This record gives sequence, C-alpha cells and structure tokens, in this order.
Amino acid sequence: MNSPLPHVKLYSDWWAVPNPWKAWYGIILCYKNIQKEFFQWYTLSTNNRMEMTGVITGLSKLKTQSRVDIYTDSQYTINWIQKWWAQKWKENNWMRTKNEQATNHDLWNQLLELTSKHEVTFHWVKWHAWHVENERCDELATTALEGNNLIEDEGYIIKDSSSVSSPEGEENTNTRGLIKKKNTNKISKQWDICWKCNTPVIKKIPKKKQHKPEQTFYYEYFFNCPGCKTNYMVPEGKREITLP
Repeated sequence: MNSPLPHVKLYSDWWAVPNPWKAWYGIILCYKNIQKEFFQWYTLSTNNRMEMTGVITGLSKLKTQSRVDIYTDSQYTINWIQKWWAQKWKENNWMRTKNEQATNHDLWNQLLELTSKHEVTFHWVKWHAWHVENERCDELATTALEGNNLIEDEGYIIKDSSSVSSPEGEENTNTRGLIKKKNTNKISKQWDICWKCNTPVIKKIPKKKQHKPEQTFYYEYFFNCPGCKTNYMVPEGKREITLP
C-alpha cells in the first residue's frame, strides 16, 4: 500500500580529496516538479563524514514528515543504518568496544534522529554510471570548489596516529596530526595528475547511450586514472541536450 506521506527523492554525492583533506557534498531534493540543490565545501573532513553530512542536510530541509528515497553511491551510510550497527552503538553510549569510541558518532546521532522522523529507503547507485541526478551533484561540487566559501567541519578530530585504515573503512592519512597533502590541481586535460594517486589521467569517450526523456545534458568525454580507476567528469566535456 502506498504511503500517504509526501514522496521526496534525495540524491547525494560527496568526496574528500585526498581522504582526509578538502571535502564536499552536493545534494538534490526532488518533490513532484520541484527540484532544489545544495552544496558545501569544507576545509578538512573525510569521505564518510561528507556522505553522512549530505544525507543529514537533505533530511534537515524537510519541513514535514515524508517518504524519502535516498540515492547514494556509497554503502557506508546504507550498511550502518540498515544493519542496525549505528543503533547498537547508540545503545552502548557510542562506544564501539569497551575502550574505543565509535567513529563519527556526532553525525550518526543526527542521522538516526532524522531517519526516525521519516519513512526512509536507501538506494545504492553505482559511482559515475551516468545517473543524471548524481552526476549533477558532482557538478555542484565543482561549482563549490571554484568558490571561496569553505567552512570547518567542527566534528572532525584529527587523530594523533600513524597511517591506518579504521574498522569502519575510513582512510586515515594522518601521521602525528599532520596531513600528507596530495595533488589537488584541477583536472582539465589529458596527462593531468590524478588527485588520489598522482597518476597521469587519460581521455576516454563513453559508450553511446540513448538519452532519457528528462536528461538535459551528457558528457562527450571524461578523464580516467589508469592507476586507481577514478573517473573525472569535467565541465569541458559536458554537452547540453537541445530539444528538436
């Protein structure tokens, strides 16, 4: 039976370049024929925190209880909510083990509170699989990066530790509180250096696909890193679809 609640779609994309470093989220909220976009860049944060912050921001914008379909290209938030791991942390006063506090517990607390107010369903979207709304979220982040409105993620604490991967899958490139900075130059042409692994990128032409009726743009080309397989959807490759 269909829910009588307003049906909202929330699309979210995010990244930290490298992880952790400068970070962003971009989200789109869709209700009937209304679409609203939001984005923000941070001076320092992580992939996982940005993924959660995007979803939290979107849900926080809703004024009334709604049925919300959330589309994201990472399973971090999806798994920790749907498998009840975050709920168990909360019941244990946000302790992951007897002596270890749960990572990102400030955001998990906000997210659990917001999801309890709505009928929420998570959907995983393959990264850069030509999903129109998620590609638009990525474009929003590029817009934010070109501006100067970077803010601090006050909940992110730099740990004084060697480079390790946390149990939650969060990469930590800190060494005694210092961040190893990687290349963050804009990717605009072939042989530019990948943000993640410093490998020169190559130009690729996507396979031709039939455009969806609601699609307003596509990418004629993009850049791919042969090292870490990261794809870069650049404004120079974007093409608007004109109506006949």
